[in-house]
Amino acid sequence: MGLLSDEIQFHVQLNESMVGKYAILPGDPGRVEKIAAFLDDAHFVASNREYTTYTGTLLGEKVSVVSTGIGGPSAAIAVEELIRCGVHTFIRVGTCGGINDKVRGGDVLIASAAVRSEGTSKEYLPEVYPAVADFDVVTALKQAGDSLSENVDGKRCFVGVVQSKDNFYGQVEPHTMPVSDMLTERWNAYVRCGCLASEMEAASVFSVCLARGKRAGAVFTALWNFERSRKGLPDVVCHDSTRAIKTAVEAVKILIEQDRKNGV
Repeated sequence: MGLLSDEIQFHVQLNESMVGKYAILPGDPGRVEKIAAFLDDAHFVASNREYTTYTGTLLGEKVSVVSTGIGGPSAAIAVEELIRCGVHTFIRVGTCGGINDKVRGGDVLIASAAVRSEGTSKEYLPEVYPAVADFDVVTALKQAGDSLSENVDGKRCFVGVVQSKDNFYGQVEPHTMPVSDMLTERWNAYVRCGCLASEMEAASVFSVCLARGKRAGAVFTALWNFERSRKGLPDVVCHDSTRAIKTAVEAVKILIEQDRKNGV
């Protein structure tokens, strides 16, 4: 079918021999090598546009790290093409801004589901269908996250709903938008519902995997908490994503072991 007929996937420039069945998905291409350092025998595979790929092993199983860029459309393309390369399990690892007052900068957040405030998921799922993470992936992430966390501000691990959006500045500067009333009303509703944080890709990743029958989860480092800052409450800014990365890597190990026991 034209440019989509080649063995190499058009955007990610990968084929089945170049990746594993498990993929860790950062947004930033610059973070791929850092994550790949936690794999065994990791090596550079390909780079095209926002998609940079390294592949290594965990417990002897091939695992790939693939960047997706910013936002739902590019993340969905990465997941679609990786599925065509044989990937069945995806863990997004990224950053977010806290919403719930209990979240502090540095906390690790695991998404059980994502509010579909973006547009990509609408082309995969019916409007009322939720963008939920796979239960086994969430459970593995929670087990890994708890083992790496402490009951200290900025070092905790939380599981809950996150919001996925298309407009970063619609969150941080809603008053500058012609639709500011709508943005503010929705945001306040998410706050009242206990939404943990806001980010930009989870709903799309979850929706593609739901539509294609694959597994997905997501873990984030809270950079800071937008609501705490707005209310003048104590908070810190954290740029170190190491704990979230380790959580994703350890969760993949747990899933590999479980899959082997189950003959997957």
